[in-house]
Amino acid sequence: MRRSPFLALPLSLTLLAGCGGGAAEEPAAPAEPSYAKTEVAAAAPRVAISYDGGVQVLDGSTLEVLADVPYDGFTRLNPAGDGRHLVVSGTRDGVSGFHVLDTGAWSEPHGDHSHFWTTQPHDTGVVFPAEEPGHVVAHAGRTVLFDDGTGHVVSFDSEDIADAPETREFDTPHPHHGVAVELSDGHVVVSEGDEEGRTGIRVLDAANAEVAASDECPAVHGETVAADETVVIGCSDGVLVHRDGVTTKVASPDAFGRIGNQFGTEDSPIVLGDYKTDPDAEVELTTRVSLVDTTTGRLRLVDLPSSYWYRSLGRGENGEGVVLGTDGALHLVDTAAGAVVRSTPVVGAWEVEEDWQSPQPQVFTLDGTAYVSDPATRSVHAVDIATGEVFRSAALSVTPNELKGVPGEAAA
Repeated sequence: MRRSPFLALPLSLTLLAGCGGGAAEEPAAPAEPSYAKTEVAAAAPRVAISYDGGVQVLDGSTLEVLADVPYDGFTRLNPAGDGRHLVVSGTRDGVSGFHVLDTGAWSEPHGDHSHFWTTQPHDTGVVFPAEEPGHVVAHAGRTVLFDDGTGHVVSFDSEDIADAPETREFDTPHPHHGVAVELSDGHVVVSEGDEEGRTGIRVLDAANAEVAASDECPAVHGETVAADETVVIGCSDGVLVHRDGVTTKVASPDAFGRIGNQFGTEDSPIVLGDYKTDPDAEVELTTRVSLVDTTTGRLRLVDLPSSYWYRSLGRGENGEGVVLGTDGALHLVDTAAGAVVRSTPVVGAWEVEEDWQSPQPQVFTLDGTAYVSDPATRSVHAVDIATGEVFRSAALSVTPNELKGVPGEAAA
C-alpha cells in the first residue's frame, strides 16, 4: 500500500467577526449584537432551509419561520455536533468558508436535569476560512472541517464552536473532494486523493502520524459512523469498514456498484446507502438502496417502488431507513429485514435533475420526524416516521434547497 506523509500545522484558528459602525457623530455599534434569551419548558428543535441567497431557520415543531439569514448564493448546511449550531459551507459578505449559524435553541445542564433556552437565530460572525468548504463531520464530541481547495483539515470540540476553540489541524498530501472523521481515541480516518480522483483512506493517530492505510476504495465519497464507533466510507465498488483499528473491504455484487452516500446510527450496526451501477450515467434513476451489516460484512440490496437521489435518504431513531422516492412517497425500510414496509405519499411526483445544486425534494430526519422539502410548491412537511402521518405542513416564501436541523439540546 502506498503511504504519504501528512504535514502537521500549528494549532491556530482564524476568526472573522462582522463589524458595525454608525455615522461619525454617533457612537460605534457593537461588533456583535446582543440577543435576549428566553427559558422554555422543553427542547426546541430547529430546522434550517437554504435557498439562493440565504438560510431560513424554522421552529421544528410548528414550522414557523423564525429568522432569515443572508448568505451569498448556493450554500451547504451541516449540523455542528453541539445540538445548537449549524455550519454553513459557502460565502457570506464575500468571505468563503465554514460559517457558524446559531439556530437559537440549546440546553444547559443543572444537576440531574437541564434548562432549555431559545434566542433569535443568527449568524455568529465566526467563520473558518476555506477556499472550497466541503464536508463537515461531527462525531464523539468533535467537529471536523475539510477544505477541498487546499486539503486542509481542522477539528475541534463541538461545544466550543462559537468560542474560538483550540484546534487540531493538518494537511492532506493533495487537495481533493475529501472527508475526515475523528474518533473518540483521537484517531482520524481521512480520505486520500488528488485532483484526478480519490483512491482510499489513511488513519492518523492523535499526533497526526499515519498508522494505517487502504488503497482499496476507488472514488471515495461520504462517511458515516455505525454502532461500536465503526466508520464506513463509500467506494465505487463497495465500502470500507474501519473498526477497532482494522479496515476491511465490503465489495459490491457488481463490478461497478457505487455507494457514495451512507447513513448510519450509533445504535445500529447496519448502514443504509445509495447504490448505482452505471459509471457513465449523468443521472442514474436507481431503484435500489444498499444495506451493509458492519458486524458480518454482508451487503444486501433492497428494491424500492421508485427511483430516488442521494439527498433522499435518512434514518429514524429506531434504526429505520427512510427514502423519498421520485413518486413523491416516503418509503420506510426495515433495515434488519431488508424490506420496504410502508410507503407514505408526501409530495407530488418529481424528476432528478442533472445539476445537483438545483433545488430538488430532500429529506432530513431528526429524532422521530422526517422533514421533507418540496421546491415545486415551496413547502416543507413533517412526517411521523413511526406512523407515516404527515402531521404538519407549511408554505415557504423561498424555494428550498438544502435541509438540515438540530435537536435544540446537547447530546446525552
